[in-house]
Amino acid sequence: MWPFGAGAGIPVIGVPVGRSLISGASLCCDPISWFQRANLILNPSEFILGKPGLGKSTLVRRQALGLAGYGVNPLIFGDLKPDYVDLVRALGGQVITLGRGRGSLNVLDPGEATMAAQRLTGDARRALIADVHGRRVITVASLLTILRQNPVTDREETVLDVALRLLDERLGRTPVMSDLLDVIRQAPDELRTAVLDRGDMARYRDIVEPVEASLVGLLDSGRLGGMFSRPTSEPMQHDRPVCFDVSSIDDSETQVQAAALLACWSYGFGAVSVAQALADAGLEPQRHYFVILDELWRVLRAGRGLVDRVDALTRLNRQRGVGVAMITHTMADLLALGAEEDRMKAKGFVERAGMVICGGLPAAEMPELTQVVGMTTAEQRMVTDWATPPAWDTRADRKAPPPGLGKFMVKVGGRPGIPVRVELTRAELSINDTNRRWVR
Repeated sequence: MWPFGAGAGIPVIGVPVGRSLISGASLCCDPISWFQRANLILNPSEFILGKPGLGKSTLVRRQALGLAGYGVNPLIFGDLKPDYVDLVRALGGQVITLGRGRGSLNVLDPGEATMAAQRLTGDARRALIADVHGRRVITVASLLTILRQNPVTDREETVLDVALRLLDERLGRTPVMSDLLDVIRQAPDELRTAVLDRGDMARYRDIVEPVEASLVGLLDSGRLGGMFSRPTSEPMQHDRPVCFDVSSIDDSETQVQAAALLACWSYGFGAVSVAQALADAGLEPQRHYFVILDELWRVLRAGRGLVDRVDALTRLNRQRGVGVAMITHTMADLLALGAEEDRMKAKGFVERAGMVICGGLPAAEMPELTQVVGMTTAEQRMVTDWATPPAWDTRADRKAPPPGLGKFMVKVGGRPGIPVRVELTRAELSINDTNRRWVR
């Protein structure tokens, strides 16, 4: 009988993920339950590391499925493979497809925030409007950073901030990227004053020219293919499981992938903030969310300074009722960033996580990993053994399963790690086939 009704010294509160490799007892583990009900972690977040193909996404799908049973909506802000589309559809959720010729996401679209603000009053309304504005400025600045592979300057961010405020006051409809470019080119007095052009139009043109040139790259003819310059093709609904399917973007288009992930994160976190503002005002029930940020390394490597942007987006949403799973391959992904300050901040993502879950990792990872996660020699040996390549199965003329397939070490602070093997039920197999294209 599994999962068992009682455990043997390991947590049994939360989603059943598998059996302990030491005792065989069931382990229940997810960041929301361990934070909210078990009081085992200080914040509802987890950071998952592991080599490709060992089951990171399978583990997170199991957690998302179990949490959905508790009434928590899973939200996948950017599915590149896709790993989560079948799960969200099986849960009756919303799958939003983005890509060239497949769908668009207007990063200047406040989404449901406009209607929500009309239902709110006083400080609650002002706070929601300010949150929406801040997210839009951060998102546009982040997209420009990806295009340039260098961060925008303080003055350029001021241009974006003032221009977006002017659009909200004057336009009377949801703006798109071309509207933002137009208002900068029109040189209104408020914008000229903000950029300190000293009454010299030529000086103003020189100041805003770099922003103009970068914004052109976000239009239909730009490098990002107009994915973020058109009206949103399908608005997100905040009361259902949601997956943004960006799997049509080829892996060779690294800038486009990073931009799509970051735009989805910003738009999705904005929708969650709307739901929380309405719940705080007593206008809608309190909803809980499990936010999955997969392939984190793709965004962090897309340009210097993006660590700050990602951190700002996630920090703006650290409120009650939201659990976050951040997924990448290795610590090397975080430490390969060009600037030392970016590397330290990226390590902070791991340090601040409520729990760290490690799949198979090479031995070279251990010195850096153990600086932020305390691991005994035996735990390190177990994790590195899981990264061993599979042996050849000569009888079947194919590789045997990797030795670390589905095996993970769950670490919380300085507590001993819990090695576990994820076990799928028969009902889950159909939504966990990530190699479907290789099956004849």
